[in-house]
Amino acid sequence: MRPDKLKFFVIFFVTVFVLFFAGTATAREKVVIFHAGSLTVPFAKMEKVFEAAHPDIDILREAGGSTKMARMISELHKPADIMASADFAVIDKTLIPQYATWNIRFATNQIVLCYTENSQFADQINPDNWYDILARKEVVWGHSDPNLDPCGYRSLMVLQLAEKFYKRPGLYDRLIANRPQKNIRGKSVELVSLLKTGNMDYAWEYLSVAVQHELKYVSLDSHINLGDYNYDAFYKQAMVKVTGNKPGTWTTRTGKSCTYGLTMIRDGANAKGAEQFLAYLLDPDGGLKVLSEMGQPPFIPAWVPSDEIKAVLPDKVAQWVDVRQ
Repeated sequence: MRPDKLKFFVIFFVTVFVLFFAGTATAREKVVIFHAGSLTVPFAKMEKVFEAAHPDIDILREAGGSTKMARMISELHKPADIMASADFAVIDKTLIPQYATWNIRFATNQIVLCYTENSQFADQINPDNWYDILARKEVVWGHSDPNLDPCGYRSLMVLQLAEKFYKRPGLYDRLIANRPQKNIRGKSVELVSLLKTGNMDYAWEYLSVAVQHELKYVSLDSHINLGDYNYDAFYKQAMVKVTGNKPGTWTTRTGKSCTYGLTMIRDGANAKGAEQFLAYLLDPDGGLKVLSEMGQPPFIPAWVPSDEIKAVLPDKVAQWVDVRQ
């Protein structure tokens, strides 16, 4: 065969080969997931495990404050198949009934005060004096935006509850006065880098985030950490005003134990793939095991509050869901 013809055939077959595999890659079904920033690390692992078992499905994730993620669906009409929120109430208030039908409770968490060995007074802070240290003028501390991220309004709730539990009138205002606006960030995981680079001494985070990022942290009394549903009657004394679903409106978040929720978006492009991923996520030996390994207690089984809600769940999902209050 003449060299020019050989060269032609080589180029031809290489082109066909590349186009074939490019077409195969783009043919993978996409499942788009919007989720809380605090779920970034466990969902990254779930994505890897799930895609290995389902090579025909490509998981695409976008993380951020749960309120912000939900509004991207309801206000900006961003395409999504699944929404996982750090506060199940965000789904109820923002997505149901127009954009979603049901809401599964699948995990819990608690608020802790994170720091590093380089934080000011790191050798002194403990569960009994943390609020006094945060009040010191030289200490830099922050939290996420309560209008965008449940961890933000939960952080403020912790401060309100601490004032009541420790019987320290004026404590909340005194602490907030020592937290400039610039120390509020869009989502809680943004604060991790500020801690690790020494630009912030202390930040309010979920326990799971502290564990996943190997941060030091102060554990709080169960009366104020929002991590135990047995204290919901005490938690509800905390109230935080945040922006509403429509511009210029406001709503009030009331203290309640941390409960994560998830749903399928009604007009999602890949309902079948979304059901498969949720079936894996809610499996005690699947996604819920990943959560547990990464410091976040899952609900086993996951649950919904009524038989009517369970009845409308996809069969693959309903098998892993119980009914309880």
